[in-house]
Amino acid sequence: MATKVVLDFEKPLFELEAKLAEMRQYLRSSTRESAPGESELLNQEIEAFELKVDALRRSIYKNLTRWQKVQLARHSERPFTLDYIYMMTRDFVELAGDRHFGDDKAIVGGFARIEESSTGFSQSVMIIGHQKGRDTKSNLYRNFGMPQPEGYRKALRLMKLAEKFRKPVITLIDTPGAFPGLEAEERGQAEAIARNLFEMAQLTVPIICVIIGEGASGGAIGIGVGDRILMAENSWYSVISPESCSSILWRSWNYKEQAAEALQLTAEDLLSQGIIDRIVPEPLGGAHTDPDTMAATLKTILVEELKTLLQRDPVELVHDRVEKFSAMGVWKEEA
Repeated sequence: MATKVVLDFEKPLFELEAKLAEMRQYLRSSTRESAPGESELLNQEIEAFELKVDALRRSIYKNLTRWQKVQLARHSERPFTLDYIYMMTRDFVELAGDRHFGDDKAIVGGFARIEESSTGFSQSVMIIGHQKGRDTKSNLYRNFGMPQPEGYRKALRLMKLAEKFRKPVITLIDTPGAFPGLEAEERGQAEAIARNLFEMAQLTVPIICVIIGEGASGGAIGIGVGDRILMAENSWYSVISPESCSSILWRSWNYKEQAAEALQLTAEDLLSQGIIDRIVPEPLGGAHTDPDTMAATLKTILVEELKTLLQRDPVELVHDRVEKFSAMGVWKEEA
């Protein structure tokens, strides 16, 4: 049985939850032998303890620091792209290869159908995203979610295919960055990402980008140009990771928490700055605590956004998308 991953700031909560589980187990095992009054007293103690645990849980997760949100975004049990695809869509057909060099397993994509039974909405989409692994073997297979040039070229091929058949594009972003190895640079890593930015800006079908976990630098923006940019509540999106920022500014990784604060990389920060358009709420404790609910929430939001974007004129879509990204970072100096 896999060991549950507990982050440092979660330890007090999990200690209380373990104690609560012991109390419940004791109640079950002693019910037959205890007097009715003793069982009632123990029930009352458990109820009071449950309230204490719930209060602590809310206190922790409603007051997370930026660094704690980075840790949650990296949680190994968090849903990844393929998890969302299979929970949100049906008839997924994965497409492989960039038709130039090979197939990068760090990026997955293909056609799928997203539906909403309550309204009868049904739409075929091209869905593309970074894919990480959950153990050493799968992480090596997926290159830890760090795409190489052929990954970005595969993504572009699929987006062009979506444009050909007039299907909207959904991208799910979750990467610690593009692969920085020598072989990736030799095959044109920077050019592949830059080409994606150029082509995505001009794509004549709706594009919705969702940061579901980590959104680091060019690795994220390589599939991150869209009409609507959504961001999961406990994800992060930045030009650089807190650790790398710390190593540059302080010559040490020990200041990663201060770097995270300075980078303002959370969903709330980026919404206030106009970088993203909408926050996708997560279950209390993070998306990994209730993946089904998280996927249902994201699906509902995607359907809402698609209904609006599909009514837009393609020329207007491209114009507004270019204007949207051109306005980022613009500032005026007061005299």
